[in-house]
Amino acid sequence: MSLEIKNLHARIVSNGTEILRGLDLTIEKGKVHAIMGPNGSGKSTLSKVLGGHPDYEVTEGEVLLDGVSILGMAPDERSRAGIFLAFQYPMEIPGVSNANFLRAALQARLPEGEELEATDYYARLYEKMDMLEMDRKFTARSVNEGFSGGEKKRNEILQMLMLEPKYAILDETDSGLDIDALKIVSNGVNAMRSPERGFLVITHYQRLLDYIVPDVVHVLVGGRIVHTDGKELALELEAKGYDWLIPAAAAA
Repeated sequence: MSLEIKNLHARIVSNGTEILRGLDLTIEKGKVHAIMGPNGSGKSTLSKVLGGHPDYEVTEGEVLLDGVSILGMAPDERSRAGIFLAFQYPMEIPGVSNANFLRAALQARLPEGEELEATDYYARLYEKMDMLEMDRKFTARSVNEGFSGGEKKRNEILQMLMLEPKYAILDETDSGLDIDALKIVSNGVNAMRSPERGFLVITHYQRLLDYIVPDVVHVLVGGRIVHTDGKELALELEAKGYDWLIPAAAAA
């Protein structure tokens, strides 16, 4: 079972600019795939397209979640089907508490007529918050409102821990984190690694991959995957940059 991306082409709705140009990628359950690449290569666009962001239009290709196409699904349907997206810049939701937001998301995943048990819910929520060293006062605060960058990223990992998706897409989760917060967030991600779950980690820097060690590293240039190798590839990119891969991208 896998999240399979085949010949994916996508453009910006507002101006028609094509960003993804025939991207192929398969994310197997039980593995962590990392994507690196220069600015403007399409990394964040890929995450948003997978999440169903309305600013992007898929013009060709398909995305299959365990064999089922998701491109016709609304974002909430994709989430319930098992996709989780951690944003580079997490959104604020004023007036909705963290506890109520997560409770509603979990309730939406239950069969019709079944109710989430409050005692079990809060016990599990506090357990995950303790893992991420989050003060329990955050349960009553509006989602991400007034949070620091590091608090927002921890809050997104908290959401992932509670929702237990089949496939987690982490878009520059390390952005804005100091070293202590990076370790805590990485520990939360690593706690979710499982034969039943696949990860796509999008990052610019090797430092995140020191803590969330990938099974596979891909390089995205010009809207396509141009090179794939083991975890050592991230170190090579850190040392050499991307220029040596540009000819491969131009020839593709």
